[in-house]
Amino acid sequence: MSEFELRELIISEEDVQSFKRLDQCLSHHYEDISRTTLKDLFKKGLVTCAEKIELKKLPKLGTTIQIKVPPVEPMDAVAEDIPLEIVFEDDHLIIINKPAGLVVHPAPGNYTGTLVNALLFHFSKIQGVGNMLRPGIVHRLDKGTTGLMVTAKTQEAFDGLSALFAEHDITRKYEAICVGKSIPIHGTIESSIGRHPQNRLKMAANVRNGRHAITHYKRLASYGPFHHVECTLETGRTHQIRVHLNTLVKVPIMLDPLYGNPAQDLMRLKKQLPFAEVNEYPHPLLHARTLGFIHPVTKEELLFEQEAPTYFSDMLELLQNLKEKPEESY
Repeated sequence: MSEFELRELIISEEDVQSFKRLDQCLSHHYEDISRTTLKDLFKKGLVTCAEKIELKKLPKLGTTIQIKVPPVEPMDAVAEDIPLEIVFEDDHLIIINKPAGLVVHPAPGNYTGTLVNALLFHFSKIQGVGNMLRPGIVHRLDKGTTGLMVTAKTQEAFDGLSALFAEHDITRKYEAICVGKSIPIHGTIESSIGRHPQNRLKMAANVRNGRHAITHYKRLASYGPFHHVECTLETGRTHQIRVHLNTLVKVPIMLDPLYGNPAQDLMRLKKQLPFAEVNEYPHPLLHARTLGFIHPVTKEELLFEQEAPTYFSDMLELLQNLKEKPEESY
């Protein structure tokens, strides 16, 4: 059996329209691999194709690119002085407000600068709690997702929190800004979720060997083609909310670079509000707002609420100018 993870990408029409270089395209689809790492893999012959390819030129539509990604080498994550916004802390666990752009744990292309590196600096005794590469981590938020996240400081808390997540006995509510013609007032999305068959960075609904996933959603408000949505997780699969909203409700999260189209989102916003001043934001507008559970050690009932970051709230305030516009203007 090969020690490499094989990833396969078929150049799509969207890729042809969006990128001029292969390295740009690959960096977009595989955010967990840095451009430097991709270049190194190419030099080693681990980025291959049936035809001759080069990183500075995008192959034609339909071309299949294969990447052999080396396995993560076992290593101890190192402590780094990275600021953390701590919402709650006791002897057993920590609740943080994760900012956008912070990767949760080390992975290829992101061995430093992660939440784990920060936790090791602020709480050195967390080393050895749970997994060596992911000490204290019992669940994850995507790199671009903001909001509440719990980590364990002791093995007892780690085991207890892991059991709560496995039993889906934790309250997790998210809010998102989505883009689409319409969305029902409320509903439940149920499917399997597994690795996308063509793009290993993405997840997909109803694929072979996928895991059962349930998301409950409620439309809080609509502003023309933009919708403020609350999502409650019954399960917690990788990219669950992003996949469910995009694939099964047809309202991708605004500015989602993996499942949506940020450039098109901003273009639509400018069309609706031509005089609006909007800064680019490289992350999906998805925020983990509510986190609640029974403390695994003290048995205290805990419930936390965290306001969305400034960019999210500013966007909502801006979109309120569209409240009276019909959805047909989309």
